[in-house]
Amino acid sequence: MTVIVKKNVPSGTIILSRPEKRNALTRQMLTEISQAFTDLHGEKQVRAVILTGAGSAFCAGMDLAEMQQTASQPDAQEQWYRDSLQYRELIEQMLQFPKPIIAAVNGPAMAGGAGLVLASDLVVATASAMFGLPEPKRGIVAGIVSPLLAFRIGGGAATHLLLRANTIEAQQALSRGIYHEIVADDLIWASSHELAKEIAQSAPEAIQLTKRMIYENIGEQLLTQLSAGAAMSATARTTEAAAEGLTAFFEKRNPKWK
Repeated sequence: MTVIVKKNVPSGTIILSRPEKRNALTRQMLTEISQAFTDLHGEKQVRAVILTGAGSAFCAGMDLAEMQQTASQPDAQEQWYRDSLQYRELIEQMLQFPKPIIAAVNGPAMAGGAGLVLASDLVVATASAMFGLPEPKRGIVAGIVSPLLAFRIGGGAATHLLLRANTIEAQQALSRGIYHEIVADDLIWASSHELAKEIAQSAPEAIQLTKRMIYENIGEQLLTQLSAGAAMSATARTTEAAAEGLTAFFEKRNPKWK
């Protein structure tokens, strides 16, 4: 299993557990994360869910080796679409999850991993928890993550990060409202659990309705934007730029754009 689930009432914890690959997301892993949320949904004593990573990283994003393998398949374009749909469905599941999700960002959160942070409701991070959206440097597009980023920090600030395709330090992410707290490495889970205990003091029905208000009313266009972003992300993966970006990554060289 690449995902571990634990219960410490009033919190439940989902641990991304591929530390040797910096918790890069495979299709199987996305399935396991979705199932973990489904399982914790039915646990009445669990009032909030902590999402964190094993090892020194939160999540490096999508597994690029799996992406490169897909590129050589005859049905690559169809698979890209299915992959984008699977990731979008997980993001939607998180947004519609009736309990608050606390991202305990214990290290770098990159690309698709940054999307998991943005789909969480509260974010506690360590000083080493860099945040980055480097997709254009790989010839691809952060289609699903972009609407989430704009929703969290505003269009102008999102444009600045997305077009530069750079990585920012935890303190910068804090100042921009992406992260909400910075804590010591050894306090990351404990601090997140304290947030869960604070949430548990409120009525679960009130918390659920508050989340619905945030994502269905204030963010009423968000799900539509995610669908459009998924299509754009899938299309970008079929381009020559994406093929060159992935090849350059594995050959440890700078890509050569046409």
